[in-house]
Amino acid sequence: MIDTKLLEYLESFLTPRRLKLYKKVLEKRTNHFTVAVEDVYQLHNTSAVIRSCDVFGVQNVHVIEEVNVKRIDREIAMGAQKWIDVHRYASTKQCLTSLKKQGYQIVATTPHDDSQTLDDFDISQPSAFFFGKEQDGLSDMVLEEADHKLHIPMVGFTESLNISVSVAIILQHVTSRLRATTINWQLSEAQQLEKRMEWTKKVIKSHKKIIQRFYEQDNI
Repeated sequence: MIDTKLLEYLESFLTPRRLKLYKKVLEKRTNHFTVAVEDVYQLHNTSAVIRSCDVFGVQNVHVIEEVNVKRIDREIAMGAQKWIDVHRYASTKQCLTSLKKQGYQIVATTPHDDSQTLDDFDISQPSAFFFGKEQDGLSDMVLEEADHKLHIPMVGFTESLNISVSVAIILQHVTSRLRATTINWQLSEAQQLEKRMEWTKKVIKSHKKIIQRFYEQDNI
């Protein structure tokens, strides 16, 4: 549980502009949708996915590293990794199990297998969108476990898009539709307070000393 008095004290070290921005961004954040990427090879693709999640207000990203284990490219993520929660998994099965336990339906993005179009997709259920390797796409495990399959309609000779582009298109579409509904898609008050605390600590380098001083003063 967040100590709101401590949070207010720490936020007093922020500029009014930054504090206003935190609150504005958090009002648009959601856990209703989440994104999972499965063994993406190109480092810049995973980093760009994280950036897109930040842009479209998706708070959590799930990175499966069963084969390809790499660090985030900070230049391409443009600092988004500071504001997005990145969860790493050693296997696809582990990720699927975790997301199902959290109540997400599994949505495999694939141009094949009679998948749905974006316009036909039902956004009412919490959904985890899975994206696969650049060349091979998603594993058989994800395709078999998927509750739904989804594709972006295309009319050219090319059958697929770069993964980061696909993520951006899908998230822009589903989050825009989501915000136009009465679905309870926003973070809870407790979740927003938690993020405010985390984000504030990230920008105050001496936050540990400040917190210690706060509690020492409180006990005087």
